[in-house]
Amino acid sequence: MPDPLTPLERKVYHYLIDFLAEHTYQPSVREIGQRFQIRSTKTVAALLQSIADKGYIERAPGRSRGVKLLGYSSIGNVQPIPLYDAVHSDLPALLSDETTKYVAMDRGFVTADDSFLVQVPDDAMSGRGLARGDLVLVDPAARARDGDLVVARTGNTYIVRTLEHRGAAVALLTADAEPTQLVFGPGDDFTILGVVATVIRSVRQAPNNGETESGSSLASE
Repeated sequence: MPDPLTPLERKVYHYLIDFLAEHTYQPSVREIGQRFQIRSTKTVAALLQSIADKGYIERAPGRSRGVKLLGYSSIGNVQPIPLYDAVHSDLPALLSDETTKYVAMDRGFVTADDSFLVQVPDDAMSGRGLARGDLVLVDPAARARDGDLVVARTGNTYIVRTLEHRGAAVALLTADAEPTQLVFGPGDDFTILGVVATVIRSVRQAPNNGETESGSSLASE
């Protein structure tokens, strides 16, 4: 297990990741110095060496851009997934203007090219391991079957529920001991946006000092 990074080392490490994703190559020692207002290239080199000694990167001596990120998939193996914070009653229900951000995910977890992320809006599915604020990866192309977790639009809101077909109607059930249900018929203002494929949960709260230290766990449905 690598030793923890100092606050400055963490910022530099994240900068290396973000710079590589944007430019497909690593920043030079001088670019790192300019970004963090470090005038001495020797100080930058020592900082990189400390990060390398802790097991986060490898360095090629004598090369200005000689940094390799350890345990980091190349940009060719990830896919940016949009995170939406709203839906609309008019089609399309999901609009690019409502994209909060993009989350880069390993393609092994992405079940469809048009997958998207939303936050679980309530605790109605805690009985199935979902909590308010969890992110769910949604596959809009998957066929929704009885018992599947789905994201559904009702009016201008969305919910995450268990699906159950009842003839021409559809019931959406909570995961309580005595489930509550919403039943929709063909004429109702209702759309299944997709089937939940993966759940992403933060397992630590961000520290009060504003740093974004957090962990996450993935669970496939």
